[in-house]
Amino acid sequence: MNAITSTDVAAVLRPIWQTKKETARRLRWRLEAVFSAAAVAGYREKDATGQVITVRNPAAWKGNLDQLPGFKAKAGAATETHHAAMEFRDVPAFMAQLRGIEGLAAKALELAILTAARTGEAIGCRWDEIDLEAGLWTIPAARMKAGRPHEVPLSKPALDLLKAMPRYEASPYVFPGTNSTKHLSNMALLMLLRRAGLKVTAHGFRSSFRTWAAECTTFPREIAEMALAHRVGSDVERAYNRTTLVERRRALADAWAAFCEPVAEGNVIVIKVAANA
Repeated sequence: MNAITSTDVAAVLRPIWQTKKETARRLRWRLEAVFSAAAVAGYREKDATGQVITVRNPAAWKGNLDQLPGFKAKAGAATETHHAAMEFRDVPAFMAQLRGIEGLAAKALELAILTAARTGEAIGCRWDEIDLEAGLWTIPAARMKAGRPHEVPLSKPALDLLKAMPRYEASPYVFPGTNSTKHLSNMALLMLLRRAGLKVTAHGFRSSFRTWAAECTTFPREIAEMALAHRVGSDVERAYNRTTLVERRRALADAWAAFCEPVAEGNVIVIKVAANA
């Protein structure tokens, strides 16, 4: 671990950085997580010659990889691309399409859409995180991007979906993979969307939800942001206000689920992609 440099990481990422952007971005994130863990464990204090390592995380983006040839963004361009998202008005029609597809990937994507959860949170969902009686999904800090536990109020459609899911004794996961000790692959959701002919990402439905909340509801901004597990307010504000507003977010989840409910409009489903969402 202590022999690997930013140049080594760049050599791995550069061949796919422009051609397979989503894969490259995910790979960099995962490499960064591995090196962060190694640094905390003390494996990157000194290099092979005994010299102190100045860049503890060779997969870090800012001030590291973004400074190397092949990774610099064009002037005025963003260094990170947004996830392609579906126009929120097209989500109900897509939900009708989705519910006609068999398999765990379709169910996992439906749960992700209804709860505005990240892909990893949805596919890694465990039965011991779900309280069907309380209608609450509690995701532990270890599975959250921000490292904080997140309570997700479940709408009736989300609860109905979970109640209908079979349980496998050999797996703790709601959406198990081919190996019962692992959950469904995040590529399963992406491939489902590709087979449907859509150039959107599962993560992009969070943007669809947020745009809908802003344009079509009167819920306060902080409620929508909390639903996405985003940090709201300053450190001081969060220190004094520790409520997660679960019940107010439940009302938002119910409204989103009602909006997502498919509405029959003939037999034509038109899907649009918001490129800049």
